[in-house]
Amino acid sequence: MKIKFIGTGSGKSSLKRYHSAFIISCGSFNLLVDAGDGVSRALLKQQISFNSIHGILISHLHPDHYSGIGSLLVQMKLNKREHPLKIFVHSSLAQHVEKFIHQSYLFEEKLGFEINIEKFNYDEFKDVQENFSFMARENTHLKSNITYAGNAGLSISCSSFLFNIDNKTLYYSGDIGDKEDLYLFNDFSINVMISEITHVKFDEVFETLKFLNPEKLFFTHISEEDEADCRKLGENLPEQLKDKIIIAADGMLVNV
Repeated sequence: MKIKFIGTGSGKSSLKRYHSAFIISCGSFNLLVDAGDGVSRALLKQQISFNSIHGILISHLHPDHYSGIGSLLVQMKLNKREHPLKIFVHSSLAQHVEKFIHQSYLFEEKLGFEINIEKFNYDEFKDVQENFSFMARENTHLKSNITYAGNAGLSISCSSFLFNIDNKTLYYSGDIGDKEDLYLFNDFSINVMISEITHVKFDEVFETLKFLNPEKLFFTHISEEDEADCRKLGENLPEQLKDKIIIAADGMLVNV
C-alpha cells in the first residue's frame, strides 16, 4: 500500500497547501480520497496523470472535499480517458452527485468513458478491488447543518473511513465534529491513522493515539494558522514519537 498526499490544507484556500486529498494505491488501483476545489491543479503539481486514477471516494459535500470533481472529469476527457471511473459516495448522496455531474453538462456519451456511481452504506465493508475495501461510519462534522439541510430537502452525510488493504488497516478521520469522532473505529486494530487537525486539538488526538496505538499517525487538513503550531509540535516531540507522528505535506509519499 502506498499513500500519496495530494493536498494537506484546510478549507481555507492557501498558496502553501492544496485542500486535503490523498491517493491510496493498492496493486494496480489508485483511489483518490476527496476531490475538492483545485484538485486538478494539485494533481498536475504532483505530476500525477489524471487517467491514473481509477476511483474517487467522497467523504462529504463541503467544497474543499468535493467541488473539484467536475473539473477533474473534464481533465480526464481532455486527456482522452477511455477506462471507467468509479465514484464512491454514501447512498444518501448518490443522486445529488450524479445530478451535479450532469448539471455540469458532463455526460458519459460525450466524456468517452463510463462513470460508475458506487453507493456505500454505514457499517458495511465496500469492496474497491481484491484485498482493498473500506467501511464508513458517520461522524458529527455536519451536525449543525441538519436543520438547514432538512428545510432545503437535502440529505446530510459526513464519513470517517477504515480502509482494509492487504490485511493492513488505515483509519482516516476526515473532517470531524468533536474528539469523540476520533474513536469511531475503536473496535478495530489500527496500523495507520490520518487525522485532520482543524476541528480537533493536538492533545485530543494524542489521547486517541494512546488508545488506538497505530504504528503511524499523520496530521493533515492544516490551516496556515496551524502551521507554526505544527512546526513547534514536530520540534518538541519526544524521540520515541518522532518516527510515529508525522506532519503531512503536499507531495509526501508513504509506503506502508
